[in-house]
Amino acid sequence: MSRTLIHGGLVITASDEIHADVLIEDGRIAAVGAAGVLTADRTIDATGKYVIPGGVDAHTHMELPFGGTFASDTFETGTRAAAWGGTTTIVDFAVQSVGRPLREGLDAWHAKAEGNCAIDYGFHMIVSDVNQETLKEMDLLVEEGVTSFKQFMAYPGVFYSDDGQILRAMQRSAENGGLIMMHAENGIAIDVLVEQALARGETDPRFHGEVRKALLEAEATHRAIRLAQVAGAPLYVVHVSATEAVAELARARDEGLNVFGETCPQYLFLSTDNLAEPDFEGAKYVCSTPLRPKEHQAALWRGLRTNDLQVVSTDHCPFCFTGQKELGRGDFSKIPNGLPGVEHRMDLLHQAVVDGHISRRRWIEIACATPARMFGLYPKKGTIAPGADADVVIYDPGAEQVISAETHHMNVDYSAYEGKRITGRVETVLSRGVPVITEREYTGRAGHGVYTPRSTCQYLN
Repeated sequence: MSRTLIHGGLVITASDEIHADVLIEDGRIAAVGAAGVLTADRTIDATGKYVIPGGVDAHTHMELPFGGTFASDTFETGTRAAAWGGTTTIVDFAVQSVGRPLREGLDAWHAKAEGNCAIDYGFHMIVSDVNQETLKEMDLLVEEGVTSFKQFMAYPGVFYSDDGQILRAMQRSAENGGLIMMHAENGIAIDVLVEQALARGETDPRFHGEVRKALLEAEATHRAIRLAQVAGAPLYVVHVSATEAVAELARARDEGLNVFGETCPQYLFLSTDNLAEPDFEGAKYVCSTPLRPKEHQAALWRGLRTNDLQVVSTDHCPFCFTGQKELGRGDFSKIPNGLPGVEHRMDLLHQAVVDGHISRRRWIEIACATPARMFGLYPKKGTIAPGADADVVIYDPGAEQVISAETHHMNVDYSAYEGKRITGRVETVLSRGVPVITEREYTGRAGHGVYTPRSTCQYLN
């Protein structure tokens, strides 16, 4: 049995920072101890580096069908890119088609992922059609480790659920221990505003942000919270982007409700200035919820510091500019919604540490430990402790890099952060003790990553 020792680094978890050696045996962390005490067959020198848990990205969409096309990253390309960025577990979304069973959608996503992933993965289930059969299936899925269900208050005619369907699913999750994840935007009202904008000839990408108003995100967030309260169910609101929506979450949490919020790097680092870029370049930044004016960023950072927002995921859903985003030339409502980001989350959040927005431990908390706890993967994932999977990243906090489509590994023809200079870079990544990135070289393989069933949310009483 081979033993690997990571020597000389600063081990950072959500709770501790300690200069220590990490011993890995049989794919798991065997010990964390004082330097020089532990021995092994192979030693990785981490002197001057951080030793951190592999990132857990709890919101990705590989191969997602949307707007007449598909997300451009496959499970193979997307998980390889994730590994390059120090993420060692993703939780992707299987999709129920209207009129079809949940099981059929879940099986389809298993088929897409199996044998193709460089890192470990789990699934949430998108519930598009709430009926008696669906509700029964939710119980079965929770039992087998698919413990979270996403619903949409947006996209009428595609994924949309009305308040009655949402309430029924929430009532079921209150009984079976599942967690409802909500895309909170008032899609019915937004569709009216889209129709009116297009009638006025307002077709450019920037109008995507103008019709999907922050108040309609806040209204839907408030409504989702109250429906969850009526159902006695916990609620996780995805991709929170607006000051007013954060305020709704903070109010609910102050009332003692089991309500949680996630934001994404694009809302922390990008804005409507990007959506307004000329010559249709703004299409690269079309996602939903949309990018907001820069002044919303302060509320998101504050929410992350005060724990009114607990998780930063990517909502990685890439579409190439050429041939995919271009479907919306002359009609912003036809631009596929989504941004590439799975490769850059850990680095951008380290830049937030450098910039003084968050602490190092908070970086690990929002990117590794909390998503693992929220979705029933902790302490197997999300920390460095004896018994945990040896998902470990050697991180060089002083290395500088420039983000660019020319050097990223995602299967998409642009970067949302093109030319951005950041400090900090992944050097080596281990997934269950196996080197996937070795001193900035890819040494992993498709099929190393395994499906990981999850327990229920670990923040609930």
